Amino acid sequence: MTIIETPSPNFDDRALPVSIIVLHYTGMQTAQAAIDRLRDPEAKVSAHYLIAEDGQVLRMVPEDKRAWHAGKSCWRGIEDVNSASIGIEIVNPGHEFGYRPFFEEQIDALIPLVAGITERHGITRGNVVGHSDIAPTRKQDPGELFPWSRLAKVRLALPRPTKKLLDPMWADAGFLVALERFGYDVRDKLAAVVAFQRRFRPELIDGVIDGECRSILLALLLPKPQGDD
Repeated sequence: MTIIETPSPNFDDRALPVSIIVLHYTGMQTAQAAIDRLRDPEAKVSAHYLIAEDGQVLRMVPEDKRAWHAGKSCWRGIEDVNSASIGIEIVNPGHEFGYRPFFEEQIDALIPLVAGITERHGITRGNVVGHSDIAPTRKQDPGELFPWSRLAKVRLALPRPTKKLLDPMWADAGFLVALERFGYDVRDKLAAVVAFQRRFRPELIDGVIDGECRSILLALLLPKPQGDD
């Protein structure tokens, strides 16, 4: 894979080992606008990598440094997600500027990039997440059009469960306990449910805890082979 060095000054030292990959969309009108912002010292934002519309991969921050991409966020009890994660921005205008499907070239470039990162850092597929997963009250990216199934097919992300399980009939409070156990910050209950749906049931994002949501979450929490989460 050819990676174009496009350094950003916006980073500092890590306080935690890398255990998470966070996928974003740029959410700006053009790729150049996103690149300029991620390199602007006054913006105080950055990412380790950016994937352009044609599949070109730009490296902006070295993996051993803490890029500033996650903001206020939490995943599986980690609140300094920037210290524990690699951030990958994928060029897409996002919901504000005309959200659209991602280009095949972008996903074709993303897969080997994520594969290399997971191998280098021993990241499990349960920790390959979207920005909306770690910051449900603030973010929607990479959004409901992101093809998580492409990553899941090559075991780089958790798949949407296909096995039909009996509805566990959790009360809403029980569902939220289970959702927190899975990894989400549930302090804002509605935002957490919406983020879960955006990731695992994108065809219906209504914030309602229904039988399908409960069954999907139960399947995700069931014991899996060692090291396969």
